[in-house]
Amino acid sequence: MATAAEDVLAFLTRALGSPVGPDDDYFADGRANSLFALELVTYVEHRFGLTVEAEDLDIGNFRTGANILAFVGARTNGRISDGTAADATHG
Repeated sequence: MATAAEDVLAFLTRALGSPVGPDDDYFADGRANSLFALELVTYVEHRFGLTVEAEDLDIGNFRTGANILAFVGARTNGRISDGTAADATHG
């Protein structure tokens, strides 16, 4: 079973068409746009079983794989749906 970090990075790599590391800012480097942002929010909601509220729609929450996992960890009291710690992208 893949970890949450592996799932997030695999999704980003598939969706953006090039390898994505946990700290890669795909918005800053031009690989992502506003349409991708919508797809990303939908992915996060489905993968982690949560609702992204309007106040959560800060680009900083979704700018990198590590930021996504930190956001999800904050919304789930530090635990991600597969039981890994929220900072799993670095370890």
